[in-house]
Amino acid sequence: MFLTFYILATAFPLYVKESLHGNQQQMGLAITIYVLGGVLIRPFSGQWVDKFGKKKMAVIGLVLFLLACIGYFGANGIVLFLVIRFIHGMSYAVASTATSTIASTLIPFSRQGEGIGYFSMFMSIAMVIGPALGLFLWKDENIHVLLLGVCVIAAFSLLFTLGVRMPKEEKDKVKEAVKEPVKIRKGLRWSDVIEPKALPISLVGFTLAFSYSSLSGFIASFTKEINQSQLTGYFFVAFAIMIVLFRPLIGKVFDKYNEHILIYPGILIFAVGLLSLSQAKSGFMLMFSGIIMGVGYGALMPCFQTLALKLADKERRGSANGTFFLLFDLGYGAGSYIMGVVASYTDYRMMYEVAGFVTLISVAVYYLLHHLPQSKLRVQKSKADVA
Repeated sequence: MFLTFYILATAFPLYVKESLHGNQQQMGLAITIYVLGGVLIRPFSGQWVDKFGKKKMAVIGLVLFLLACIGYFGANGIVLFLVIRFIHGMSYAVASTATSTIASTLIPFSRQGEGIGYFSMFMSIAMVIGPALGLFLWKDENIHVLLLGVCVIAAFSLLFTLGVRMPKEEKDKVKEAVKEPVKIRKGLRWSDVIEPKALPISLVGFTLAFSYSSLSGFIASFTKEINQSQLTGYFFVAFAIMIVLFRPLIGKVFDKYNEHILIYPGILIFAVGLLSLSQAKSGFMLMFSGIIMGVGYGALMPCFQTLALKLADKERRGSANGTFFLLFDLGYGAGSYIMGVVASYTDYRMMYEVAGFVTLISVAVYYLLHHLPQSKLRVQKSKADVA
């Protein structure tokens, strides 16, 4: 499912530009409108999963997800295309919420950390393999080849979900719900959407997603501009290899030391990669930037996710996870559009410079919102223990 998302996130801006004759703003809007659909429906998707069952909502979400992929075949104008993108984003929110919840249900309690780590790793791999695959499917600029590939992947996602065997207690819970409907509180509280304890680190994740959006949405156009389009796919492969290569080490360092030892260098490395990319003129500089950013991103993403869950109370971890991904989606969507605006008024080099400086700003955001408050909290606990 995530693979489908990132294939289209990379290829559709090119489709908008080449086939629908859109500008840079509309290229960014192809991603933003999708994320907007997801953000608007995500607050309700958790309630639906609780009320109707995890697997049932996963299947419904993925059926709609597949139908939206098929619907692109008839989207010949920019307006209809964006409408389907919006609906596709809504189905993605429902399906991703349900499948993430299924994953946490299937993982034994004693191995939750390890299991969620694998789940998030495959999300990250999809995030970097997807763009490379999207560019490969779009290489002949044939939208039908791209859409056929996406539909096949979406269909497999649905089939895999249908084959999932839920634990007995989950089935019993669904049967009980049929006999006696679960009473769901009417109305939506702020706490249903946002977990306050996870909000600070989620805002740092927002800035990371904002900067990252410049890669998946515009790297293909940039590499074409500097006559290195043949290396675009390899750029994402290098990015992915660095994430997988360093993931085991990142986990051990995080468990042994505090998070600051990873997050500050990670932010700086990712920023250096973006700034290097803005100055890239050769294939070597392009690949170097991809490797550097893979190291930085590979350190940051699992740290942010783990902190969001670790800071929240046990019974609020679902809300904490939702808070993180809600802010991450918002950052990705807003960044896609704003970076498109920056590129339309300047150029792609300036856009990547802006993305690099936004990443550097997150150092201050992290220090003020997480590092400083947590340090004060530790001091207070230490004084209380002494007393």
